[in-house]
Amino acid sequence: MALTFRSRLEAEVRELEEELHIHLPKQIKEAREHGDLSENAEYEAAKERQGYVAVRLAHLKRRLAALSMLSLDNIPTDRASLGSCLRVRDLDTEETRRYELVVSEEADATNGKVSTQSPIGRALMGAVVGDEVSFVTPRGERELEVLELRTIHDREQD
Repeated sequence: MALTFRSRLEAEVRELEEELHIHLPKQIKEAREHGDLSENAEYEAAKERQGYVAVRLAHLKRRLAALSMLSLDNIPTDRASLGSCLRVRDLDTEETRRYELVVSEEADATNGKVSTQSPIGRALMGAVVGDEVSFVTPRGERELEVLELRTIHDREQD
C-alpha cells in the first residue's frame, strides 16, 4: 500500500518538476515575446500555473519526507493502524461495513477507505476485535463495534 502510494507521489513530483523547470519557463518566455504583459492572458495563466505547481510540489515533497519515516516496524501487529482492514457493525443500524485505514490522500469513503485523520479513522486507530468506538459526525454521534481486524502485517502475509 505505502510503496504504491509513495511511487505515485514520486511520479507526480517528477512530472511537476519537469513542468516547473522546463515547460512553464518556455511558456512564460513565449508569452513575454507577445509584448504588453498587462493584457497578456497566456502570461498570466502561465504565471498562475507556476505558482500552483510550486506549492503542490512543496506539499508532495513534505508528504514524501513524512512517508520516508514510516516503517512497518512502527505499525502495531495486534491493533488497528495504518493499512488495517476492519469489519465493523454500526450499533444503531446493525449494518456491517468494511473500512481500510489509509493516508489522507488515498481516502475514498465510498469505497471504504478512510483516512487515519478522519473522525472515524481516529476512532478506529488502536481498536481490537470486540472494541466499541464512538465518533461524532454532522448527523450526531455514532458507535461501531469492531468485528474483524486484519492489520497491514496480516495482509502482507496473504
